[in-house]
Amino acid sequence: MSGFINFFGFQREPFPHNMDIGKLYHFPGLSEMTERFKYTVSVCMVHVITGAVGSGKSTSLRYACSLFHPARHKIIPVIANTGSMIELLKQISFSLDLDMKTNSITNLLRGVKQVFKEIFGKKLLPILVIDEAHLMRERIFFQMHTLLQCEEFPDRSVPLILCGQNSLIDKLVYHTAGALASRVIGKTKFEGLDLAHMTEYINHHLAIAGIKDNLFAEAAITAIHQGSGGVLRKANNLARGALVAAAGRNSKLVSADHVRIAATEIL
Repeated sequence: MSGFINFFGFQREPFPHNMDIGKLYHFPGLSEMTERFKYTVSVCMVHVITGAVGSGKSTSLRYACSLFHPARHKIIPVIANTGSMIELLKQISFSLDLDMKTNSITNLLRGVKQVFKEIFGKKLLPILVIDEAHLMRERIFFQMHTLLQCEEFPDRSVPLILCGQNSLIDKLVYHTAGALASRVIGKTKFEGLDLAHMTEYINHHLAIAGIKDNLFAEAAITAIHQGSGGVLRKANNLARGALVAAAGRNSKLVSADHVRIAATEIL
C-alpha cells in the first residue's frame, strides 16, 4: 500500500468500488428492501428495485441475495442488456450452466423452463434476478411473464427481481407490459443519503478501513454530501479524491477545500 493509504495509516483501501457485503453500511431503505424481497420470493411474484446510477442498488441486491440459503433457493443472476429475448434467454441459460446451441426462442424457452422444473423437483425455489433491467427492450417485458410460469407446478411460479435505473418503471407501466406488471407486489426506490446518514456512512468506511479518528472535517462531509447529492458512488469518489488531495498537501485533516479539489477530477 502506498500514497494516501500509508499517509493516513489505513489498513485497507477505504471507500472501495466493490464493497464486501459483510461490511455493508445499512443505509435507510436497505432493511425495507430486503423484507420486500423476501416476501416477494415467498409468494413467487415480482419485486422492482430502482434508483439513480451509483445509489447502491446492485450492492444491495447482492446483499439481499446472500440471505437466501442455497439448500432452499437457487439464485439465477443475469445482467441485462439491450439485446433481444433470445439474448436474454441465452444469458439465463448460461447462468443455469445450460449449453443451448440454438437461436430458436421456442427451444431456448423450453430448455430454460425444463431446468426450472428440475429445480422445483429438487424442492428448491429458483429466483431470477435481473440487474440493469432498464436496458431491456419493451418487447421483452411483454414476453417475460411466460418465462416465469411452470406448467408442471401450477401453484408456483419463478420469483423475479428486476433492478435498474428509474426508467425501468416507465417500461413496466407501458400497456404491453401489463401481464408482468400485474405480478409486481413490491417496489423499492433508493434515494440519496441525507447529511446525518452521510456522516455515518463516511465514519463507517473509515472504521472498516482501520481508522478510529474522524479524518474529515464537518465542512468536508457537508461538501461531500452536497457534491454527491447523497449518492453513494459519487460520495465514495469524492471522499477518496479528497483523501488524496489532503495527503498531497501533508494535511491529516480533510477539509472542504480538499473535497472541492477532488470534485474537479470527477464527472
